[in-house]
Amino acid sequence: MSAPYTLVEALDRLPDGDERGFRFYGLDREERFYPYASMREEAARRAAFLHAAGLAPGDRVALLLPENHEFVLTFLAASVGGLVPVPMYPQATFKSVDAYLDILAHIVEAADARALVAMEANRDVVDKLATRPEMQGRRVLFAPEAFEGPAPAWSRPRVAPSDLCFLQFTSGSTSRPKGVEVTHANLVANATAFLGPRGLARTPDDVGVSWLPLFHDMGLIGFVLGTLIVDLPVVLMPTAHFARMPRRWLELVTKHRGTITYAPNFAYQLVEKRVRDADLASLDLSSLRVAGCGAEPIRARSLLDFAERFAPCGFDQRALLPSYGMAESCLAITFHPRGTPMIVDRVDRTTMQDGIAAPSSAAAGDPDVLEIVSCGVAFPEHDVRVVDDRGRELPERRVGEIVTRGPSVTAGYFRNEEATRAAIRDGWLHTGDLGYHAGGNLYVCGRIKDLIIIKGANHHPQDLEWAIGELEGVRRGNVCAFSVVRDGTEELVILAEAARADAPRLRREIAKKIYADFGLQVADVVISPVGTLPKTSSGKHQRHKTRLLYERGELEKHAVEIDG
Repeated sequence: MSAPYTLVEALDRLPDGDERGFRFYGLDREERFYPYASMREEAARRAAFLHAAGLAPGDRVALLLPENHEFVLTFLAASVGGLVPVPMYPQATFKSVDAYLDILAHIVEAADARALVAMEANRDVVDKLATRPEMQGRRVLFAPEAFEGPAPAWSRPRVAPSDLCFLQFTSGSTSRPKGVEVTHANLVANATAFLGPRGLARTPDDVGVSWLPLFHDMGLIGFVLGTLIVDLPVVLMPTAHFARMPRRWLELVTKHRGTITYAPNFAYQLVEKRVRDADLASLDLSSLRVAGCGAEPIRARSLLDFAERFAPCGFDQRALLPSYGMAESCLAITFHPRGTPMIVDRVDRTTMQDGIAAPSSAAAGDPDVLEIVSCGVAFPEHDVRVVDDRGRELPERRVGEIVTRGPSVTAGYFRNEEATRAAIRDGWLHTGDLGYHAGGNLYVCGRIKDLIIIKGANHHPQDLEWAIGELEGVRRGNVCAFSVVRDGTEELVILAEAARADAPRLRREIAKKIYADFGLQVADVVISPVGTLPKTSSGKHQRHKTRLLYERGELEKHAVEIDG
């Protein structure tokens, strides 16, 4: 059967019956199973109510829905009704409620949303948001109450491939979130690529299991929209439940014989650390044929440690599937070939400072060696290049900016021509990411804006952060390296989260570690309480914001002096 043209057509084509559909585990720990037919029926019902609320095809509707089943059903309702859903993160990941409200208000205004759909569970946030000037003239509906009773009469609109499917607001690691315009055609192209023969190669027996947040592209497209387009049943659990009990993720894989799952690097690291030896006997991961990793820099050691830890549970290391993508290309750009061993490129740290990924023959564990994970190759009908600052394609093992083009690449940012012109040039999406090709594979090694340049040598912050994360007492994954300019000289600053009692020791050890491993002098080491480090809604470091807070003297830190 040929691929559908739109998400709405895909929903219509899904099979009837009670065997295939979505299984939701709610915040209340209740299990809810929706066969495809029930999802279709409820989406059409809710679409009628949205139409009756005065919304017309093309209108944007913001979704602030903490329950996964309410989010998915309302998103599909908006799609069936020809509306443009705008996912927003429903839980404040900011220490400041005002900062969280600022982001929500910005998204509502930037999307020019006609309405906001929320739940009683986040009414307090919505009531505060409603007082903001950006919310004036916009309707607020509460699910599921707004969709109760007989559905009003309405005429279902025609939805075309070129129509906007949704606005995916970027996570704002360096600036205020921008709304990526994802059309139905973009979505179908990307889903059929990453779930097709050259991607995950979806089979009739596949079951996806995910805890990823649905306001983020990896959770939304990877485990909701993409799976609907190809008919792949999924099990969804709340992100909050994973955060409190990471092993619940693997328990659901075991219970439902999950075959495909995905997570950022930190999650593999976290679950490997938090699952007890006593829990291993109850886990069976032999059904997993894909354990994907993306959305943040991938550390080889994290994935290999996970594979070793869970090998007694039947986990096959060949299931590990590093990948690369971004919202501006819907979701996925490159995949490591499924079912093959992960490829780790061992390169010389010194030559990398000059933008050359020269292979290293040094022994494992040598501090002069960088281990960089292959993210694989581009999908059919998509191109990926590495270019210099003049747009010229670079030869293998030369580091430059990653650019891509193809049917997955979106038209740009909603009502933001300046940002669109900067990102998409001559049909190529300029990702802002640094990488290189070797042996036909793409290796991603940092962000252009995050690059630390000390005395003319380039240093990728995640390399420094990973080294520091190994020190006892440092909260792993909560280290941020960046540079500041003082008296015309770029200087290195390290921020790490740790307990107050460990602060004096860690300030000494971090400075020594960075000098020993990288030959760099640290101008300042900041040891902060847990929860200080600014992150995006998807958990990425906000290095730009961290740098600004540091320069303003606004970073919370333990009051200690570096000694020796």
